[in-house]
Amino acid sequence: MRRAALALALLAASCSGPAHSAAGSGKPAKGAEEDYVAGEAELKDRNWLEAQKLFERIRTKYPFSKYAALAELRLADARYAQDKFIEAADGYQQFVKLHPNHEEVDYAAFRVGLCRYKDAPTEFALFPPAYERDNTSLAAAVTAIESFIKAYPQSKYAPDAKKLLADAQGRFADREWYVAQFYVKRGRWPGVAGRLERLLKDYPGSSHETEALLQLARTYLEMKERFRAQKALQQLIVKYPQDPRRPEAEKLLASIR
Repeated sequence: MRRAALALALLAASCSGPAHSAAGSGKPAKGAEEDYVAGEAELKDRNWLEAQKLFERIRTKYPFSKYAALAELRLADARYAQDKFIEAADGYQQFVKLHPNHEEVDYAAFRVGLCRYKDAPTEFALFPPAYERDNTSLAAAVTAIESFIKAYPQSKYAPDAKKLLADAQGRFADREWYVAQFYVKRGRWPGVAGRLERLLKDYPGSSHETEALLQLARTYLEMKERFRAQKALQQLIVKYPQDPRRPEAEKLLASIR
């Protein structure tokens, strides 16, 4: 009886030992790797549901495998590929929070900003211009992208992030310009000045900068602020010597000296 009991105990130990090692040792489990490769293939073929099932199984069945963290990323990728940008952003953000030292953390952080950017209003013929619509998502994108650039300045995704940031800031500059012109038509000069000052301060180098400086000078003149008008014109002339608006700025400057 004792021999039989010992044999059963040894058999149980031999059966349970390898399974524990696969799930708890930190070594890649063969099943996890196979599921991950299969999930990537399904993702590539745009079989979202099957890909998600495989990645979720990895997270549940092999939580200590290196593929568990990668599966989290791929789940976010699947949501992004389906234009589920809010859900994808949440997934990428969670990855950054849980795996701050992972080799792909910069990818996840960049994708947070990209998702916010993608969720923002875009130009479309049947809708009002983007600057007339809610820009909450665009503001969130700017915040996320700026944070990414600050945290990962050497990342290979940094150049793309800077392009996205410039575009997002350009959209905000469009909005400030649009509102300024709304006030111009109504002769609300303090409102015009406030919007143009914000445009020039917060979005330097935008496509509206020279127009904004010239309009700001005219606005200051309407407000009897001659000195501030001179400063705006001088800034335009010095900063943009080749701009076609320079002769007009010089003529206006000469008239108020």
